[in-house]
Amino acid sequence: MPIVPIMLNTYYPPNQPTPRRSYALGAAVRRAIESWDGRARVAVLASGGLSHIIVDEALDREVLAGLEGHDPQRLAAVPRAKMKGGTSEILNWIALGGAVGPMTMTLVDYVPGYRSLPSTGCGMAFAYWTP
Repeated sequence: MPIVPIMLNTYYPPNQPTPRRSYALGAAVRRAIESWDGRARVAVLASGGLSHIIVDEALDREVLAGLEGHDPQRLAAVPRAKMKGGTSEILNWIALGGAVGPMTMTLVDYVPGYRSLPSTGCGMAFAYWTP
């Protein structure tokens, strides 16, 4: 089975992409897939958590709402300053938003995974998109 891996450096300075650029990368992937005249089915898979270390449910829900609402401006407006450490994995979600475009998002679950009283943990979500 042919696979085209795309790795996004969300973590290491100095070249992490902005939310706007992450979305644009996903949109470019979508255009490439749509321009192909092959008959194969294509699946796009993305992995990454949402907020890390300190769970930020408001940020996580804002990103999920932007994805569900097909709102590139909302996703591009996610504050770059919040993309520190593992929270930068949100950029993978934003790139996926560009790749799936107008497809319908089904949010299976959002889990703010707290592991301590001071709110440390990881925001996790599980979703899929259909045409």
